[in-house]
Amino acid sequence: MSGDSIETGTLGRGLAYARLGTGPPLVVAAGLTADHRPLQGSDLRFELKQLRPLAGQRTVWWVNRRQGLEPNVSMADIAGDYADVLRTTFEGPVDVMGISTGGSVALQLTVDHPELVRRLVLAASGCRLGTWGKASQRRLADHVRARRPRAAASQLFGMMAATPRTRSMLRVAGWVMGSAVWAIDEPDDLLATIAAEDRFDVTDRLGALQLPVLVIGGSRDQFYDSGQVFVRTADRIRGARLILYPGKGHLGTLSDKQLPRDVLAFLAKPPLIGSLKTKEMADGKAHGSAGPDSKA
Repeated sequence: MSGDSIETGTLGRGLAYARLGTGPPLVVAAGLTADHRPLQGSDLRFELKQLRPLAGQRTVWWVNRRQGLEPNVSMADIAGDYADVLRTTFEGPVDVMGISTGGSVALQLTVDHPELVRRLVLAASGCRLGTWGKASQRRLADHVRARRPRAAASQLFGMMAATPRTRSMLRVAGWVMGSAVWAIDEPDDLLATIAAEDRFDVTDRLGALQLPVLVIGGSRDQFYDSGQVFVRTADRIRGARLILYPGKGHLGTLSDKQLPRDVLAFLAKPPLIGSLKTKEMADGKAHGSAGPDSKA
């Protein structure tokens, strides 16, 4: 596969995937998506924009949850689907990165099946959702059940912001774009994922992890109690590295150009297990992040 080619399809029990890049494999567990169908069109272009910076040094395997999730599916069940894919696709443990909701999946995968994960990156994700994050996703689920695409998109966009001002702006943008950016014609998998993440909490199991872990998040990410969950997650994992982007919310963290650089640097030079925990407050010069007054 050349560096420019993109392969899409399904793996295992029907987990949609996209593969691109060259180098050692990096499995990326997808963030929250409107459905679990294979990527195409604007959805594919959106994901590729985030994945291409990683694909210069890695063969990136973007993997989503499977289609046809049971309504009462647990995060452990979802992680089990990923575990089956890793066992049948790769020889030995691989590096895994989880984005937002995908971070919940990746962390559950790691605590349940540690033999499959070589190194773990949590991008805008932690050991559980914060209080505000849970409430917001429950409201999102209500809009999805009622088939209100404008309200759902508005709720989703607003959840991404760092400040009240940008939250209002993004909510308006979501309302205007509606189903053009957040179609909910097949809502069952989305609703099952939201319910599973609502129950997800592996805080008490983090101390057993024995692998290099990087936690990256924004200090104003309201999904995770303004970054407090990121700190708690890193504190509980022996030797974990934490990078907080000052002033960044959920969207600001995931769109920051420094994010793939930090990920690749971590994967190139993993920290030693058992060493002192490293906590970094990314600054504008060193990490390309805005300061405390950042608006996203």
